[in-house]
Amino acid sequence: MDFILLLKALILGVVEGMTEFLPISSTGHLILVGSLLDFNDERGMVFTIAIQFGAILAVCWEYRNKVIQVISGVGRNATANQFVMNLMIAFLPAAILGFFFIKIIKDYLFHPIPIAIALIIGGLLILWVERREHPIEVANVDDMNWKHALKIGCAQCLALIPGTSRSGATIIGGLLFGLSRKTAAEFSFFLAIPTMFAATVYDVYKNRELLEWGDLSMFAVGFVSAFISALIAVRGLVRFVSNHDFTIFAWYRIVFGIMVLLTAYSGMIEWSKN
Repeated sequence: MDFILLLKALILGVVEGMTEFLPISSTGHLILVGSLLDFNDERGMVFTIAIQFGAILAVCWEYRNKVIQVISGVGRNATANQFVMNLMIAFLPAAILGFFFIKIIKDYLFHPIPIAIALIIGGLLILWVERREHPIEVANVDDMNWKHALKIGCAQCLALIPGTSRSGATIIGGLLFGLSRKTAAEFSFFLAIPTMFAATVYDVYKNRELLEWGDLSMFAVGFVSAFISALIAVRGLVRFVSNHDFTIFAWYRIVFGIMVLLTAYSGMIEWSKN
């Protein structure tokens, strides 16, 4: 058993879980940290995709009552039917664009410098949004209609650009489209379930030849650490947005992005291109 490899798996699992549901870009952080750990090859990329299952399971567990209520009510309960329809509508735009353009995006944008730029731009957009007034039209996820879902689904398309943040795009989009902070965050969590599940299954299946039984312990460590850290992050974010805005995340993105650019161009860190 390779202790160093397991340590890398632990670190990347924590990074995945802590960043997946915060508006700071999990993909961007995983690529940057993977670059520092020299774990950004094809095997490493499959690993970071696979451990997303841990983060997905964390959301399912945290909102298990809602998930069970919706599943048991589909076909019989109008609220459950509307909720599922909203998720499907919000899921489709990014799924369609991702299917056609993900290879181009990975070839040109899955690198540290584009990610750093996206982090900075995303941070500036959050600052701009937070300076606007947010009249609340929707105070609960069950009060959303298909138009709200479609708008948030279109916003999620921006997350195809690494460094943008899927949760950031959907949460900030939700604020712009009339959702309360708590509702925007929770719908982002629920939308992550079909979005991340579909993307993870597709990528893992496509790269299944890179998977080996000998890597099972590595995947187990990454999965468990992603689950625990994602659970902490989801609970923390819901409490945080009850009394705060997202400005702190904007400044974090900007400072982190600038640090990556400075270390890259000064030669302090040899950011890998893979």
